[in-house]
Amino acid sequence: MKFTPVLSTLKHAALMGVGLALLSACAVAPQRPASPAPAPTSTYAKANWSALPAVADADLQAGFAAWRSACPRLKTEANWAPTCAAAAKVATTPAAIRQFLQANFDVYALRAANNRADGLITGYYEPIYAGSLTRTAKASVPVYGVPDDMVSVQLDSLYPELKGKRLRGRLEGRVLKPYDDAARIAANGVKAPVLAWLTHPMDLQFLQIQGSGRVQLADGRQLRIAYADQNGHPYRPIGRWLVEQGELKQADVSMAAIRAWADAHPARVPELLASNPSYVFFTRGPDSDDGPRGSLNVPLTAGYSVAVDRNVVPLGSLLWLSTTRPDGTALVRPVAAQDTGGAITGEVRADLFWGTGDAAGELAGHMKQKGTIWMLWPKGVALPKAPDKSE
Repeated sequence: MKFTPVLSTLKHAALMGVGLALLSACAVAPQRPASPAPAPTSTYAKANWSALPAVADADLQAGFAAWRSACPRLKTEANWAPTCAAAAKVATTPAAIRQFLQANFDVYALRAANNRADGLITGYYEPIYAGSLTRTAKASVPVYGVPDDMVSVQLDSLYPELKGKRLRGRLEGRVLKPYDDAARIAANGVKAPVLAWLTHPMDLQFLQIQGSGRVQLADGRQLRIAYADQNGHPYRPIGRWLVEQGELKQADVSMAAIRAWADAHPARVPELLASNPSYVFFTRGPDSDDGPRGSLNVPLTAGYSVAVDRNVVPLGSLLWLSTTRPDGTALVRPVAAQDTGGAITGEVRADLFWGTGDAAGELAGHMKQKGTIWMLWPKGVALPKAPDKSE
C-alpha cells in the first residue's frame, strides 16, 4: 500500500509517484471577476469500444491477468462477484479475452473538471536498501513497526460519509493528542518494534514515500517491508522544501537530485527531513518473489498495477491506460486498479507500479506523463457516485 495519511482536517495529504511526491505544491490563483459557472461535466462519459486505442496482444493478456489475479479477493463483493466468476472460465488467448471484455464490460472515459480528458500519470516502485537486523556502526537508522501507544480512530463508525478516514494520536489521560511528528520521532524514537536498521536516513525517507521495499541483508537475504500505518501528520514533499530554500530548481527535483543534495550537505539532512512531519510505520511482508501488496491486499504486477483515487475508481477496476514512457514512447495497455496513494487524487490520475529495484526506480522517478484513462465497468452494475467537482 502506498502511504496514505489522514489530516486533522480529514483531507488526504500530498503523496504522489516518486517524482511529484518530492515536489507537489498548491498554487493560489488571484481573484478574478465572477464568470458564469461551467456546464456540468460527467466523470464517467460513456464511450464505444471503438474509442479505445489498440493494445498489443501481450499487453492485453498481461493486463487481464493482473486484473483477474484480484478476483479471489473480490469474489464476495456484489459489484465484482458475477464478472469474476465468469472471468475464471476465460481462456488466456487474446481473442477470448477481447470477447469476454466486450460481453461483460461497458466503457467509460474518465473526465476531469471542464471535461478534460488528459491527466497525470506518475510511477512508483519497490526499492531495495542495504541494512541489518541488528544495529551496527554502519546501520543505525531504525525502521519502526506500529507504536504500542498510538491510537487509531475509524471515523466512519459514526460518520459513514467519512469512510476510510482515521484519526491517529496518543492518549494523555482521557484526551487524544496528536502523535509525534517525524522530527520528534527521529530525535526521541517511539515505543515500537524495530524491524530493521538502514544505513542512511534518506533511505528511510524514500522507503516511506514508496510505502514498501526490501532490506538487503549481509547474508544475501532480503527482508520485505510493507506499509502498516502512519502518524497522522500531513505529508510535505521534501523536494518542495529544497525549492523553497533555493537549493534546487523546481524542474530539477528528482529522487537522485535530492539524494545528491543530501550527500553534499549531511549536516542539513535532519532539517530537510523535519520539513516533512509525516512518518510511516511498517510491518514484515511475506517472503516471496511476488510484488508488494497494495491497498487491495493483492500482490502488485509490475507494469500492470496502478494506484488510483478510490473516490473515482473503485479498487479492483480494470482500466485502459494511454500514456507514454519517460522516453516518450507509447504505453497503451489495460491495467488493474489495486492500490491507492494520498495525493493520487482526481479523475484522470494514476500511479503506475514499475516493479522492484534500481531499474524500476529509474523509470518511476522520471514518470510524469500526460495520459488518458478509460474505466471498464461491469454491465448492469450502477456506476460509482461521482466526486463533487465543486469542492
